[in-house]
This record gives sequence, structure tokens and C-alpha cells, in this order.
Amino acid sequence: MLQSSTAFSNGWAIDTTAPVDLTDSKDNYHPVFKAFLAGSFSGTFSTILFQPLDLVKTRLQNSSQHVVAATVNNRIQPGMIAIFANIVRQEHIAGLWRGMVPSIARCVPGVGLYFSSLHWLKSKLGKENLGPIEAVSLGVLARTMSGVTLIPITVIKTRYESGVYKYNSLSGALRDIYKAEGVRGLICGLGPTLARDAPFSGLYLMFYTQTKQAVPKELLQSPSAASVIHFSCGIVAGIAASLATNPADVLKTKMQLYPEKFPNAFSAAVYVQQTYGVKGYFKGAVPRMLRRTLMAAMAWTVFEEITRSIGLK
Repeated sequence: MLQSSTAFSNGWAIDTTAPVDLTDSKDNYHPVFKAFLAGSFSGTFSTILFQPLDLVKTRLQNSSQHVVAATVNNRIQPGMIAIFANIVRQEHIAGLWRGMVPSIARCVPGVGLYFSSLHWLKSKLGKENLGPIEAVSLGVLARTMSGVTLIPITVIKTRYESGVYKYNSLSGALRDIYKAEGVRGLICGLGPTLARDAPFSGLYLMFYTQTKQAVPKELLQSPSAASVIHFSCGIVAGIAASLATNPADVLKTKMQLYPEKFPNAFSAAVYVQQTYGVKGYFKGAVPRMLRRTLMAAMAWTVFEEITRSIGLK
């Protein structure tokens, strides 16, 4: 029996006709579920590999709590290398993966939800080639859906990485935050989180799809070249999207670490502006850009390969 499948030319699908073994249960899975599994699997590798960069980024944004590289104009100026060395010295190499449990609890299902939501939205749109505005819109919607669902885990992840809070477990952290701060504590920083993640995903998807569409189709269909092209497109898209959304990431970190001091994004923005100036909005930009760029590029590359192998393309 032959089954025809349709895939989008931007890397999500191409028209194929392939024999189907009806006894193979994986062929009966819903395409959205397949996209969720592929996304979760790709998210696992990138989350574990790049966790140290996220940890350093969080501590740079909360630098008053940690070792600094120098003092300039009577103001503390932390350095990425100094923070990294301090973590290794005080917490050993394993300390670079502090917050790994909440990171996996957030990123793995989060990436799965993002890719499955994106696949569902693209199937509803029914277009093979996404324009720039369509790519931004779908990326924003997909990330918003996963971001709202997982905001409590995002709060715990930020606090774990900061070194300010000493939670014993994920469930214990949820319990402690709810007991001390109520529901508001579990969703603090939601606005800046969405202002960071939704535009990042929208801009990333736009740059990614537009860059891929500029590549000759015969290269994308070449097994030897496809992975390199996907990763390269991801690098270009990640750099641009990371820089554009770093200010929201700084505000998110402040609100989630000190909810009593920064009850809203405006108060956090006033503090950052008065304390650090415009440069304060780009604290942690280098490790964040490295992590988000490499993580997204790897996740998309692995996702593209997995979806091809399980019949989503």
C-alpha cells in the first residue's frame, strides 16, 4: 500500500510516495505527536550540552552575588571568564551543570511543545513556503503556547542557576514558591519571558526559513550537505534573534530572582537603566548568544533529521 505525504519546501516537508508497513505502529502515530517526540529528543542533547553557558549568563545578570573580573568607574564589572572560573573553583566542574534538572524539565518538553505546535500551525496554514511575516507569526504563536505552559519551571530554573536560592528538588521548589509567594510567584516574569522567547522564536524562524529558501533545493536534498546547511542557517538566525531579545532576558532574570523588589518589568527596567545604563540590557549577551544560537541550530538540525527518518517529511 502506498501513502502520499506532503512536506514543506522550507525543510518541513517534500512530496513523497513511500511504501507503508501497516503493522508498524509508529506509522499510526499522529503527525503532531511525532513532531513532539522529535522536538523533545533534539532538545535533550542541546540542553545538556549548553547548560554551562546558560548558568554563566544567569550569574552575569546577577553579578553582585558573584566574583567579578574588575572594577571600572567604581562600578562592578563582571566577566564571563571570571564567573566561569569562580563556579569551577567553588562548585567544581559539576557546578557548571547546576540547575540541570529544571533545565531538562523545561527545555525538553518545551522544545517538543514548540515543534509540535509549529507543525500543527503550519498544517493549518496549508502553505508550502512561508513568507517573512508568516514565519514570524507562527514562531511567536508556537513559542507563546509552550512558554505559558512551562513558566513555573522557568522560574525554578532561573533561581537554581542563580546560586541565590537553595532548593532541594524540583517538587520542593514548586512547593516552597507556592507557599511563600502563591500563584504569582510561580508565574513571575511571564511578561518578559514571553517578550524574550516569542520574538526570539519568531525572528529565528523567519531568518531560518528565509535563509533555507535561498539555498538550492538540490543541496537540501543531499544527505551529505543537508545537516551542514541546516546548522549554518541556524547559526545565522540565532545570532540575530539573540541580540534582539537580550534586554527582555535581563528583565526576566531580575523579576524571577527578586519578585519583591521587581514586581513588574517597568521597575526592573528602571533599576537596570539607573544602575548600568543601556549596556545593562546586554549583560550576559555573549554566553546567551552562544547558547541560544548553538542550541537552536543543533535542535533544528537534529529535528530535521529525525522528522525525515520517521516520515514527517
